[in-house]
Amino acid sequence: MIFMASQELVKKKDFVNLEFLGRNLNTNEVFDTNIIEEAKKIKLELSGKPLIVCVGEGMLVKGFDEALEGKEVGKKYSVKLSPENAFGKRDKKLVQLIPLKMFLAQKIMPESGMVLALDNNLVKVISVSGGRVMVDFNNPLAGKEVEYEFVIKEMIKDTKEKINSLQRFFFNQEFDFDLDEANKKLIFKDLKLMPVLKVFQEKFKDALGLTVEILEKPKKEEKKAEEKAEKIEKK
Repeated sequence: MIFMASQELVKKKDFVNLEFLGRNLNTNEVFDTNIIEEAKKIKLELSGKPLIVCVGEGMLVKGFDEALEGKEVGKKYSVKLSPENAFGKRDKKLVQLIPLKMFLAQKIMPESGMVLALDNNLVKVISVSGGRVMVDFNNPLAGKEVEYEFVIKEMIKDTKEKINSLQRFFFNQEFDFDLDEANKKLIFKDLKLMPVLKVFQEKFKDALGLTVEILEKPKKEEKKAEEKAEKIEKK
């Protein structure tokens, strides 16, 4: 009798390399994907890096994130999501009137239907009238049912690859780091990260099970001593 090895199923905290396509069910149009051929069709530029996410850490919309649990590597799946489990319901409070002069100050002449970046949000211009602009801060997919087709290409086991995937997601780049696995510490070397890292420290810790630190600036006394030592060496 031949026994087949059981397939490892995805669970919370697993890191997975994901290939996906998101479709607006109201229009049947693709709104997001990391499949090269499909991205070209909607003129979407891809980074070329694989999409690696930590399951259950909110790196995807709620329903899509939850749908990854219990799935097998290599199989194709699809999940249909209500607005509540996707991009949320439309909120009337997010439709607001803004003085036209705010746009003109940034050398923007708003027109109905335009989509603009405003206060780190994408907003849609609904109308322009009487020196005021009506804009919609709702996500363009708010109130819409969507569908995701996806394949989990592989499970990621390498800790450094996991760290870099989180960096790409939260920082949009990869910074140098040291990994002290014995003491379960992740140490970043770039002090420019200090302000933003404080915001995401818990996210890294929760996903990786590592304490996150950043190199401290050397004390003045230590710095002076190092400079003195360098001068002596040069003599």
